[in-house]
Amino acid sequence: MLNKIGRNDLCWCGSGIKYKKCHESFDEKLSWYKNQGCIIPPRKIIKNPEQIIGIRESGKINIAVLDFISEQLHIGMATEQIDHLIYEKTVALGGIPATLNFEGFPKSVCTSINDQVCHGIPSSDVLLKDGDIINIDVSTIYNGFFSDSSRMFCIGNVSPEKKKLVEVAKECIELGLEQIKPWGFLGDMGQAVHEHAMSNGYTVVQEIGGHGIGLQFHEEPWVSYVSKKGTEMLLAPGMVFTIEPMVNMGTDKIFVDDNDGWTVYTGDGMPSAQWEVMVLVTNNGYEILAY
Repeated sequence: MLNKIGRNDLCWCGSGIKYKKCHESFDEKLSWYKNQGCIIPPRKIIKNPEQIIGIRESGKINIAVLDFISEQLHIGMATEQIDHLIYEKTVALGGIPATLNFEGFPKSVCTSINDQVCHGIPSSDVLLKDGDIINIDVSTIYNGFFSDSSRMFCIGNVSPEKKKLVEVAKECIELGLEQIKPWGFLGDMGQAVHEHAMSNGYTVVQEIGGHGIGLQFHEEPWVSYVSKKGTEMLLAPGMVFTIEPMVNMGTDKIFVDDNDGWTVYTGDGMPSAQWEVMVLVTNNGYEILAY
């Protein structure tokens, strides 16, 4: 997997630094873990400092767009209007909505309400109602770098049951982040997320997970939230991926809307909640690049 490279050659990561001062010791450590049977990250998903700066700048736009839309939400607002405002704000900040026309997705944002798990398509026919919970999932391309994050919003007078679901879903993110450490494993995070959701009587969607991101919208690894500690891909500095568990009040079973081919619903019609952060694995822990 690791091609031989001279110690005085420029590093494979594109940093412009000699290999011996850049990723030589990193590769030696990866080789050790590989020999132990671990799943190690491919070189193509390890970001160099210049790339990390670019992804970070994209993330700043993503954060700003979500901050902006959070102040616009109100009862009676059409999700189509949310889409329009997000498109205009993203472009004004110099970005491009990453979801727009991605694999045929027709809008600039995903708006998923109540029992919609993810990938809800904005519409002029869907109005925010008192008591709704909505996930707004924003993704941005800026100077060729991708970012992605989402937040939950409570509209008007939301029931205590829905509020708790939203809060626990956020706690799952926070507990998952505590497990993001260099030379740990993705499964460490997945187990923390799953255990917290289940301890509150909820389930976590199994079929849809997070993903690597940065140079492309979706990269390796695929990120599960029902995994076990010590399993899945090794966490190495320079990896960037999303943590975005979908926490359901009822069953973890889901289905895709046959009419639009995108919107995912809970199998029992009960609510679902999801927060998403984009995280960089660092030498000391992690850095949140978008939230």
